[in-house]
Amino acid sequence: MKLNKLAGLGIASVVMFGSVGSMVINTPAAFAQHSTTHAQATSKSLLASGSFVTTEQDHPTKGIAKIVNINGKRYLEFNRAFTTANGPKVKVVLHRRDTVPVKLRARDYITLSALKSFNGAQRYAIPDNLNLNNYKSVAIWCQRFNVTFGYAKLNKA
Repeated sequence: MKLNKLAGLGIASVVMFGSVGSMVINTPAAFAQHSTTHAQATSKSLLASGSFVTTEQDHPTKGIAKIVNINGKRYLEFNRAFTTANGPKVKVVLHRRDTVPVKLRARDYITLSALKSFNGAQRYAIPDNLNLNNYKSVAIWCQRFNVTFGYAKLNKA
């Protein structure tokens, strides 16, 4: 009978100490340390932003464009409200001027990418070697017909 009580006490001790060990591992301090480390790993800052205006009335464009720096890498982002007209070979370009004409000249812009979607949030990587000081706006441009649908003047943050 004494042996059964001792065995029961041993099992209770293992269960109790196992629970205490588990509680120590999952303390609020340990959670806070993990959360702080994760927060420090992602650093995002706003470099410039602007609202889209329509250039070609048949191709309305609206939304907000932002240039952000995330952990040392620059991106052009469009917000969820971004929308533009459908078209063939639509590109995202950075333009040298504050305002963008309907027809573009090759020396005035650089193409970042084909447009991913005609609406909604999206992100485009900006090459590391690109000097953003040379570009004052972002435009949505139909390459096939050389028509700018809309643009956003990029105001520095």
